[in-house]
Amino acid sequence: MKIAFQMDPIEYVDINADSTFRLAEEAQNRGHDLYVYTPNDLTFNRGKVAAKVRSISLKRKIGDHVNFGAVELLDLSEFCVIWLRQDPPFDMGYITNTHLLDLVAKETLILNNPFWVRNLPEKLLVLEFPDLIPDTVISRDLEEIKEFKREFKDIIVKPLYGNGGAGIFRLKEDDKNLTSLHELFSNMSSEPLIAQAFLPDVRNGDKRIILVDGSPVGAINRVPKAGEIRSNMHVGGKAEPAKLSPRDREICSAIGPTLKSKGQVFVGIDVIGEYLTEINVTSPTGIQELEQFDNVNIAEMIWHAVEEKLKN
Repeated sequence: MKIAFQMDPIEYVDINADSTFRLAEEAQNRGHDLYVYTPNDLTFNRGKVAAKVRSISLKRKIGDHVNFGAVELLDLSEFCVIWLRQDPPFDMGYITNTHLLDLVAKETLILNNPFWVRNLPEKLLVLEFPDLIPDTVISRDLEEIKEFKREFKDIIVKPLYGNGGAGIFRLKEDDKNLTSLHELFSNMSSEPLIAQAFLPDVRNGDKRIILVDGSPVGAINRVPKAGEIRSNMHVGGKAEPAKLSPRDREICSAIGPTLKSKGQVFVGIDVIGEYLTEINVTSPTGIQELEQFDNVNIAEMIWHAVEEKLKN
């Protein structure tokens, strides 16, 4: 099969941590033909969606992990599968790309389904499951956020469409910076802010659970470094082995059918203590760490699910 990956430049990825590299490596092991292109290479021209793609072959050699073929302008309907794997930010450029990919979705299996990637942002999809999430307010109204802080005293404030741990602030009861923080974010964008009650369990880690076609296949725990509340590995969080708790399985059972029905084959959810905090459908990570800890081939499970979809 011809497989394309819409992603950030593959030549710069960390081959020992990047989930897209692992997906591509497994596809190569299964005999598929691989191509890559970046979001900037995507074009709509007189009814056709095409991209300037390059064929690739991969190897596990740091600094020399990819060989490229020549650049070709190909109609995306020529591919059997396209993976939508560029990293956020989830901005209008990202949204526009999902609209363009929608135009070839009848001929090509696109993962995760771009229509639902667009309509299921990480911090908004969780709102469909209010019994699973921390106390939360989303608003541009400063007085609403102030009232929330008065009630819960210790809160987290972050941009609604942030990623990688960027822009996350903890405001304790005696912290007087909420108004200034609101001004800062309001001047940067027109988006609402999200505020949540602080979860002390974050000190013990933020669990990343991987779901394949709606079913959990394993988890890692991301522990923040000393003095941090953010456990994202981008900002120094450390990955540790983790097991699924009964509460984790309850959360997965609640959200799994929705993810499966919306064509979200590879999803990573974040759980702190007893609470679901995010459902990552844009470009989830964690495959390689989970495979190393549990000695299981998660990428193979994902490709098995993909190949089953192609049969139906």
